[in-house]
Parts: sequence; structure tokens; C-alpha cells
Amino acid sequence: MKKVTIADVAKEANVSVSTVSQFMNQRYEYMSVETRAKIQLAVEKLRYRPNILARSLKNKGTQTIGIIVANIMYTFTTHIVHHLERHFQQHGFQVIVCNANDNPKLEREHIDLLLAKQVEGFILFPTGNNKDLYDYLYNSNIPVVFLDRMIADVKIPSVLLNNEKAIELAVGELMNKGYENLAIVAGSIEQNITPRLERLEGFRQAMKKRGVAYGEHQVIATSTENLPEKFNQLLTEVSLDGIIAGNDRMLLAILHYLKEHSPDILGKIGIAVIDEMPLAKFLSTKLTTIEQPTEEMAKQAVHLFLQIKKSGYTEELLPAYRFDPILV
Repeated sequence: MKKVTIADVAKEANVSVSTVSQFMNQRYEYMSVETRAKIQLAVEKLRYRPNILARSLKNKGTQTIGIIVANIMYTFTTHIVHHLERHFQQHGFQVIVCNANDNPKLEREHIDLLLAKQVEGFILFPTGNNKDLYDYLYNSNIPVVFLDRMIADVKIPSVLLNNEKAIELAVGELMNKGYENLAIVAGSIEQNITPRLERLEGFRQAMKKRGVAYGEHQVIATSTENLPEKFNQLLTEVSLDGIIAGNDRMLLAILHYLKEHSPDILGKIGIAVIDEMPLAKFLSTKLTTIEQPTEEMAKQAVHLFLQIKKSGYTEELLPAYRFDPILV
């Protein structure tokens, strides 16, 4: 099929090519409503699509942002990406979303590919193991904002939860309900992932603050695959009556384990989870849910991105912008 050109649209609408060009660039100042309607009708009839890359080269900008998430499977990730896209669209930007699947090599490939497509910058949920690449983006003055995670010795600003406060809320709520023998289960910390490290340390601090004895076997960092082994050990050593899940996927793994191996304590144990659980009200187990303010965090990330795009990485930028958790 022959590709439709701007000249074809001009012929169909019976106007000049320059007039169509003005229309496509939304410059309507000297264009009548009738002319705009004719061009719009021609565009729709011919299914004309402008060459975005050619336009970007001319205008020195693709108006496209790369969003690379560490793992698309988390509820937090899908919710904040939704808000990021909406807020960027309000500023005339489109987004391309890529999933690194917690794989630094895949993250690097996505960044390289999107740079080749001339995106104007990135929102990154960094895997953490591409410091040289993060430094390159910073030193090249390519706008980048980290979300959910910080990377040591990298000057790119981060937007993330006050994780220790989130755990303080979770511990406080469980203890107020009469649960005292608590444990926390977060994901693997092999890659030094910020929220996991901070939530584990937050648990230690919250227990010490209350003068409650605990052992390091009650502070668990593991993958969902290795959770059964860790839980078997935990339940033989502790008369557990409360547990905090570091995120929604870990919560599901915990509930699955308890249903399969310890159904007798499932209805008795107190459970808190960090991150939104849309189906929580349908579960037989009562949950204490600590949510992240995803819309406010997304709005802040977009604001920072636009600030960097306009003025570069100035000294006014903070290393981290923290948001308070929400007890549901």
C-alpha cells in the first residue's frame, strides 16, 4: 500500500501543503474553522500519520519519555506508571514503558534502545547494577528521575516512600491489635534494593523502640521461591502471631504458604502489607494495608523531570524526595 503523504492530504482537502503542515503542528492562528475541518476530514479519510521521527529531528525533540520499570508485576508499579503517563500527557509527552524484570542487562538494553529512538529522558526504577550508565546519563545532561529506589553515589534525584515510617505504622498497628511476636518478610537484597533494605531496617528500629525482643531469623529477605524454606525455619523457632509482608507479591506468597502448610494459624495471625492490595477486602484474612501515594509520587517525578529538562541538574535538586505512607 502506498504511504499517504502530507501532499495527499493537501490535495484531498484542496489546500496547500504548508497549510496542512501548520495544521499538523497545531498552529491555527490564521486558519479558519472551515479549513481546519476540511483538513481533519482528509486526515481521517486517508488515515494519514505524520513521520514522528522526522518531525522530532526538525523540532529537536521527540516529546517521548522512556519509563523503565524494575518489575511490572507489582501493583505499585502498574499504578504509578498509570499516573506517570497521565501527567506526562498533560504536558504534551508520550511514554514508552519497558520492563527490566529485575535484570540489569535487560535494563541496559532498554536504555540503549530508547536512546537510539531519541527519547528525551527517562523515569527509571533502577535495578542498581548499571552505575556507569546512570553516570553517563547524568553527565550527558539527559533528564532522569529515579523512582522507588536510590543508587549510592549517583547524583540523579529519587522519588520514593518513607519506608521506615511505613514499617513503623505496620508494627504499631499490629501491636495495637494485640500481636507482639512479629516477623517481616521482604524480597531478596542481593542487589541492595532500597525499599527492601529500608523496610527491614525499619522493622529492627520499630521493635527496638518498643523494647520488644526479636531475633534476626524474624527479619527475612528472600525470593518468593525460597519462602517456604525460610518460613518452615521461622515457625519452628518462633510462636509467630504477626507478620509484615514487604510488598504485595510477597503477601500472596505468604498467604499461599500458610494455606498449604499452616491453615490453622491463617485466621489467627495478624498480617500487614506495604503497598496497595485492591482485593484485600475479599480475603478472609484481615489485613493492615500501608499504601504508597502513587499519584503524588508520579506528579513529583514528572515535575522533577521537566525541571531537569529545562534547567539541567542544578544544585537545588535534592537526592531524595520522600512521601509519607497511608494507613488504610
